[in-house]
Amino acid sequence: MIRQLLEKIKSKKALVGVIGLGYVGLPLVREFTGGGMRVLGFDIDRGKVDALMAGRSYIGHIPSSTVKAMLAGGLFNATAGFRQLSKPDCILICVPTPLTQMREPDMTYIRATAEEIAKHLRRGQLVVLESTTYPGTCREVMLPILESSGLKVGKDFCLAFSPEREDPGRTNYSTRTIPKVVGGYDKASLAAAVACYRTAIDKIVPVSSCEAAEACKILENTFRCVNIALVNELKTLFDKMGINIWEVIQAASTKPFGFMPFYPGPGLGGHCIPIDPFYLSWKARQYDSSARFIELAGEINISMPEWVINKLTAALNDRGKPVKGSKVLVLGLAYKKDVDDMRESPSLELIELLKHRGAKVDYNDPHVPKAPRTREHDIRMSSRKLTAKMLASYDAVLISTDHSCYDYQYIVDHARLIVDTRNATASLKRGQGRIIKA
Repeated sequence: MIRQLLEKIKSKKALVGVIGLGYVGLPLVREFTGGGMRVLGFDIDRGKVDALMAGRSYIGHIPSSTVKAMLAGGLFNATAGFRQLSKPDCILICVPTPLTQMREPDMTYIRATAEEIAKHLRRGQLVVLESTTYPGTCREVMLPILESSGLKVGKDFCLAFSPEREDPGRTNYSTRTIPKVVGGYDKASLAAAVACYRTAIDKIVPVSSCEAAEACKILENTFRCVNIALVNELKTLFDKMGINIWEVIQAASTKPFGFMPFYPGPGLGGHCIPIDPFYLSWKARQYDSSARFIELAGEINISMPEWVINKLTAALNDRGKPVKGSKVLVLGLAYKKDVDDMRESPSLELIELLKHRGAKVDYNDPHVPKAPRTREHDIRMSSRKLTAKMLASYDAVLISTDHSCYDYQYIVDHARLIVDTRNATASLKRGQGRIIKA
């Protein structure tokens, strides 16, 4: 079974199936087709499937020309019909792994996907989970569902985990050039997964088990979460002491060893850092352990939007304006600069906090013309065009995302009050008296 699968992969006759055609799945499709592999994409969103089959991309950093090229080359097809899951030789799962309201892992998408695969699973297939999750998910959640098909892992099919490492907006690395960690359920599964990814990724990093690969991604994101929480906490402390945290970080960064800069912000965003560490803290409780660093870091980062709004409130009060009834413009709806990705964006929380306090809120983001509904937010707003008259009409402009396309001097010149959460205005020569750091 494994020998036939390896031969199909190495001869590039294998069909790769990618489930979930979002910010993780679609870049993966691009790299596999670029490596000469045929790819069948699956997504429950018929709108995404129709867009791709018409040659249209809905992700900013993947141009429509790339999708058209994949279609023209005859290497890509997309479907919302999961009955075709028996066709791919390698099935890669890229579905969401959110948290519940109680901040516990929500396995809904993983379970539902595994159940669909199990209905159509055949001998000789490789199944790889890419969605970030807690150590043990493949063995404890995926495997029992897949084996309910009557087939056995290692004998009839292969199972592996390979964490996605996408970073939207990054230009110095791509899906192909970011090393790919791969852990298999057994040796055969590892060999199959490594062979599969070698057709699309430059460097493969095999590890001893699915659990080791699952833990790898959790470590990466926990490292960032804890360090961002540290600088966020220092930001609030240094603010009381009259010290500029950004200046301190810049000075500390001159040390050529023993220091790595992390930067504060209005809260955590993206599909990984605000969520993934809590998967590990939840799993730790099953072993009668507590992940105190993770829990504390989470509390600090979650509190940042409220702290920013309090800073804005104080700044308005100093100018004789209550928040209630004030007009506030939020700059940037995406969770990070120069992308169109809104997942877990702190801007959404900032907007809802302002509305709750009675403010009249608008936003501008050239990357997000209209705010789509997310799992937790439905603000139903569209981006406002920036003009001098428009900027002057607001009581405060809140910089939440520091997009490179913004002319910050122009914005400061025409705004009454700027609340800057990203240090985007630090180098400006005019208007510093109207800028509040938050």
